[in-house]
Parts: sequence; C-alpha cells; structure tokens
Amino acid sequence: MSLIKSFPALRPAKGRETEVVAPPYDVMNAQEARQMVAGRPWSFLHISRPEVDLAEDIDPYDARVYAKAAENLQKMRDEQILISDKAPAYYGYRLTMGDHQQMGLVAVASVQAYNENRIKKHEFTRPVKEDDRVRQIEALNAQTGPVFLVYRSHQGVDQLLSELAKTPPVMDVTATDQVRHEIWLIDQIQDIDFLTQAFDKMDSLYVADGHHRSAAASRVATNTQDSAAPSNYFLSVIFPHNQMNILDYNRVIKDLNGLSESEFLSQIKTNFQVNKSDNPFKPTKNAEFGMYLAGQWYQLILNTDKIPADNPVARLDISLLANNLIEPILAISDPRTDNRIDFVGGIRGMQGLEKRVDSGEMQVAFSLFATSMEDLMSVADANEVMPPKSTWFEPKLADGLISHLLEN
Repeated sequence: MSLIKSFPALRPAKGRETEVVAPPYDVMNAQEARQMVAGRPWSFLHISRPEVDLAEDIDPYDARVYAKAAENLQKMRDEQILISDKAPAYYGYRLTMGDHQQMGLVAVASVQAYNENRIKKHEFTRPVKEDDRVRQIEALNAQTGPVFLVYRSHQGVDQLLSELAKTPPVMDVTATDQVRHEIWLIDQIQDIDFLTQAFDKMDSLYVADGHHRSAAASRVATNTQDSAAPSNYFLSVIFPHNQMNILDYNRVIKDLNGLSESEFLSQIKTNFQVNKSDNPFKPTKNAEFGMYLAGQWYQLILNTDKIPADNPVARLDISLLANNLIEPILAISDPRTDNRIDFVGGIRGMQGLEKRVDSGEMQVAFSLFATSMEDLMSVADANEVMPPKSTWFEPKLADGLISHLLEN
C-alpha cells in the first residue's frame, strides 16, 4: 500500500471559493461560528459546524447535528457549489500569511502506515473528540478536515512544487483572517507517479496538527472490509519541515498555590536566574522564559544543571517549565485536567498574556520559546508523546477547499 496516493477531490465550483472557504472547525466556539455564517449560506461551516443551523441550546454531539451536516453537504453538491473532480490527482497548496509562505502537497495518506507508526504522532487524543470526528466522517461519508502532515524536505518534491507555484492556481482565495490559500491541480501521470514514488521512499511522515482527525480515520477504516476502499486513506496536506512556522504556546495560571508574590519569586530563584524586564519578555532561545506577575515582566533563565541532555521530551521548554516551576511550585501536575492552567497561542502576542492577568482572571503568565520542528520530529521518532499544547502552527489550513469522498 503506497504511503500516499492521488484522489478525486470535492472542491468549490470556479468562482465559489470565497463563499465556501471557512476556518478549521475547532478554532471557534458555537457562538462565533453562528456569527461567521451570517449572510453566508454556502460557508463550509454549515458542514463542519452544522449546529449553526439548529437550536442554540443543542448538544454539539446530538445525532441531529451529524444528520444536518450530511444534509448540508448533499445540498451543496446538488446545487453545484461543490463539485467532484473526475479523475484522481494531487494538488499543490500554498499558504501565505504576511511574509511567510509554505508550499505543500494535498494527498490522501495511508491508514495502514499510520497504524504502523510510519506516519508518526506526538500527542495523545481525547476520546470524546475522536468519537466526534468518527461520527462526522461516517455521517458525511467523506473526510472534510485535512490532517496537517510534515515530511523531511526532499529536493525533488520541493523542486516540483516550486515550479508548480510559478503557474496560475486553480483556486486563489484570501480568507477573513487575511491568509491566502492557493491550490494547483497536479494531474499529469508522470508527476503523479514521481510524487507517489518519492514519498514511498521516505522513512516517515509526521502529524503536525490533526491527531483527532487521523485517529478517527483509522477507526473508520477498521470497520471497512474492502481493502481498496477510499476510507483506507485519509485527507492530508503535507509540507516540508523547513517551511513550517511554529509559534509559541504560552501558559497562564489562576493562582500562586497559596504563596505570596515574594514567596513565589523566592522559590523560583532555586532553579532560575530571575531578572526584571522593562518590556514584555519574549524568549529568544531554549531554557529562557518570560513571566508576567503583578504588572511586571521578568526574564527567567533555567540553571544549566536542570536541562537534561538525552531525553527529547524532558528537554522541551514546555517540560522544563513544568518540571522546574509549574509542578513543584504551583502544584499543577496534569495540565490536561487541572482547571487552574490555561493556554494562549502565540498568535495573540504578549498582550494576550497581559490581558488575562490584568483582568484578574489569571495571576501569572509565562511566555515560552517556540518548539522547533526538529524537536517535534525527535519526539515522534523516539515514539514519545509531547506535553499538551506544545505547538501552535500558523497559518492554519482552511476547511472546504478540498474534501475526500469515501464513495467507491
């Protein structure tokens, strides 16, 4: 079974891209989704967040929600808003956010390779979120949310995509967040064969974002008896590792675990060098952190003897902060379940941290140096799992521009 293969995508009819394109389903709450679809009858949110078309108090996991998604997808196909390509193809996908660009490949990736850990994970999943994606896929008989994969940069693949980007795309849409999404059709047999063979020679791919979607696809495939069924592959966009843009994923804490501010600072100095900062402190290297407490920014530098040399998880900045401050001083041992901690994506900047503390909602905030792609791949290669909320990828993929139908 090939690592990836081409497929006939379901995509917006020409000229309909702007009406259809939507943010990923999991970056907004239900109220925000309802606001986003106002005046937009063909927004893909009617499929990815179908509760927007139902009563406001409906449980998002109610069976009627999934049925509505299927109804809305069928309506968009019947009205020729979404049209399926006739023949299998690969697709180039370029994201542009400000000065940053990344060019990747849209393909379907092997569930078998995922199950055998050739497509490597770095996060645990939550059962309720996995179940939700399984029900969504089964209701639609389609995969509509692409999994964000990464390959180690490959000269031949990168060159083909670079040359492709010099030609006019078949889709070019700028979303409301000002991220530009361009898509190219790759339908020449020689290009399809080259890409398939090039990826087959790769040792592995890495899940950057979409652990619940890939896990759900695996579960759906398990229930499929036909080895040739489309459900044995899952919708993916695959980018080279050296084009990825990972932002910091910061922490805010509700209280100081019963300590006064002076006691808290005193305990921190056991493991860290603590320096006041006149400006918001954004770390520029590993083992360095910013802290915002009582209107004052600090630079925290972890003592070198606290940095493990050979453990890819323990040496992550997120682990260093957790193991040397958040757990021993603030008594937060499980950030997945402890409601005293919350997470702020780097896209919100240092002001996002200040706002949470200045409002009184939180008492202290920590800014972190962004996890590198090399660190992520090292953890995955070691078959280890990263702490929760370790990576924040920007820009995000859009929903609605390419879907994978599971129809034979």
